[in-house]
Amino acid sequence: MADDDYVYDEASGEWISAADAAQADSEPNSVEVRDSVGNVLADGDQVTLIKDLTVKGAGQTLKRGTLIKSIRLTGDAQEIDCKFDGIKGLVLRAEFVRKR
Repeated sequence: MADDDYVYDEASGEWISAADAAQADSEPNSVEVRDSVGNVLADGDQVTLIKDLTVKGAGQTLKRGTLIKSIRLTGDAQEIDCKFDGIKGLVLRAEFVRKR
């Protein structure tokens, strides 16, 4: 494409130059997730709970200091997906964890 070519960007609803569209496609659309003290979290990190949390539907309470291994980011800036013994599909808010 030449520099004077324009393409329609459906995300913004505007016509942008082809060079800008190519640059936007090359950049990953990742969300930066931060824990309670501001550390950046990534897939596979280990986190520790900073507060006792009651798990809805499981009838169980996760105590402060509990280690959660191998988290996964969901694309939401405040939610992380993780596994814990006996609880399937556990989603935690990033404000209640600290990176280990």
